[in-house]
Amino acid sequence: MTHDIHIIGGGLAGCEAAWQLAQRGFMVRLSEMRGAKDGRGGGTAAHQTDTLAELVCSNSFRSDDDERNAVGLLHHEMRRLGSLVMQAGEVARVPAGSAFAVDREVFAAKVQQALEAHPNVNIVREIIENLPDSGPTIVSTGPLTGSALAESITRATGADRLHFFDAIAPIVHRDSIDMSVCWMQSRWNKGESENDRAAYINCPMDQAQYLAFHEGLVEGEKTVFKEWEANTPYFDGCMPIEVMAERGVDTLRYGPMKPVGLDNPRDPTPEFPQGRWPYAVVQLRQDNALGTLWNMVGFQTKLKHAEQVRLFRTIPGLENAEFARLGGLHRNTFINSPELLDRQLRLKSAPHIRFAGQITGCEGYVESASIGLIAGMMAAAELAGDAWTPPPPTSALGALLAHITGDAAADSFQPMNVNFGLFPPLLEVGKKQRKEAYTSRGKAEFGAWLAERELVAA
Repeated sequence: MTHDIHIIGGGLAGCEAAWQLAQRGFMVRLSEMRGAKDGRGGGTAAHQTDTLAELVCSNSFRSDDDERNAVGLLHHEMRRLGSLVMQAGEVARVPAGSAFAVDREVFAAKVQQALEAHPNVNIVREIIENLPDSGPTIVSTGPLTGSALAESITRATGADRLHFFDAIAPIVHRDSIDMSVCWMQSRWNKGESENDRAAYINCPMDQAQYLAFHEGLVEGEKTVFKEWEANTPYFDGCMPIEVMAERGVDTLRYGPMKPVGLDNPRDPTPEFPQGRWPYAVVQLRQDNALGTLWNMVGFQTKLKHAEQVRLFRTIPGLENAEFARLGGLHRNTFINSPELLDRQLRLKSAPHIRFAGQITGCEGYVESASIGLIAGMMAAAELAGDAWTPPPPTSALGALLAHITGDAAADSFQPMNVNFGLFPPLLEVGKKQRKEAYTSRGKAEFGAWLAERELVAA
């Protein structure tokens, strides 16, 4: 079978991309290393089967509430785009309250059956070790990309742009930070502009607060590496904050929590009217172009999620913090997409190659599938010679896509679930009504975008 496009990776993103392309009449070669028959194996330490679209962790697609939840809105948009993942999910759905959970075996079987039955899809069980030199390609190999292909990606992108660990610091919604306690300042007021000199949000701690926080880090309940993660070492730049804390009571005060050069204006004295240095400081740095999300600098952690919420809300100014995501450190191959990819998910140095799914730096089943879906639509438009217009950034899919392809800060890029912090803000709307306002605006503008595309296609 000849093919119009080659998709590498048969997870949720690859399957969704293949479906979108096949439904538009293009011939797809879908390569999946699990089940390879060339004598080299091809399995992974996390997968249990050779079935396409296997769910290796939870069986939940999270909230299905499309009126108050960003991931629920993403479900809504994917359904409108004919998502295979959403269709298979409905068949495999199991009771889960307002969440969308599935029987994982039924779900994967339905996805595979749909693709096997499609006349435009050829599923090939093979190990791909190198990025193709030519020909339309979508790479959707996910967090467990094979070592040889990962080395090929490293050669194409640069050794410092392919990450084998999520060194994830917590990310906080800006409007949940108490700015009557915190202040904005760069260390030593460095920077050429006023914005540069006020680039960080600073949360001050006195000695008693710091010592209690340090004890909480050391004593807090932590997750452990899975067996297949344990042999992938992390580097000092990815060091969990609790590991630093274990090295000495003052280690953090000479590292990510050092107070020098940060004058707290909330604590002036006659001798120092500008304020004095606190005993320790937690700094947050802007994480997206909209300024709605801020990451806790140097706070990658293996603390369990509930422990993170409890402990980090003891930090002055973060007592009511709402987290867009919590910290973590785990095996996950992903590229620095804001730096490497253009707005159509194409590798800038080799534009015949698109990346999709979790390897682009999105987090979660649905997010991975949605980026596979949009990559398939983009590739189909390109193959057909049609103009491409992205979904609006006010939609869940558009906001997630914009974050991956340029709106996130490349120097601190971290995998991200879809959340309202990625959306253009609605500051004129009260907080109680804001979630419904986000989804209403998103549905209206996504619907208009979709109607325009359908009109052009007709």
